[in-house]
Amino acid sequence: MNQNPQRIAICPGSYDPVTNGHLDIIGRASRNFDKVVVGVVNKPMRKNATLFTAEERQKFIQDATSELGNIEVRIFSDLLVQFARDVGATAVIKGLRAISDFEYEYEMAQLNHKLDPGIESLYVFARSNYSFLSSTGVKEMAIFNADISELVPAPVAAALADKLGRK
Repeated sequence: MNQNPQRIAICPGSYDPVTNGHLDIIGRASRNFDKVVVGVVNKPMRKNATLFTAEERQKFIQDATSELGNIEVRIFSDLLVQFARDVGATAVIKGLRAISDFEYEYEMAQLNHKLDPGIESLYVFARSNYSFLSSTGVKEMAIFNADISELVPAPVAAALADKLGRK
């Protein structure tokens, strides 16, 4: 039996697109776990359609986290608990910005615990400079050609400009 099992967590999300707030949560998780698997939801249930494909979203995150040595980025289509089991994770890490995030995440944590009590749901509070930041907000700003350079990695800002026909 392995005396020091690897501590693996997952950071799931749609990441459409990934923001600096997401990257902050992923980075903080990477300092507390041996391995962090960033799970890119292939087809989010709460959203009609994504602006970027799952592969594009995966690549943005891989590029943005390349300096962290313990990050793996995977696309998944299963229940979150099944994805966690598949990668050997014992924790799900999510960021919380506002009370509305808490209400939704609390419900999800209870459902996930019912499905597998061995997988913990852990929440990281967004830093104050990211507490307002959402992928939806970034997309809306980009549509109107606002400066999003401090909100997302440069390749994401460029891809948003290309995708939305803005320069």
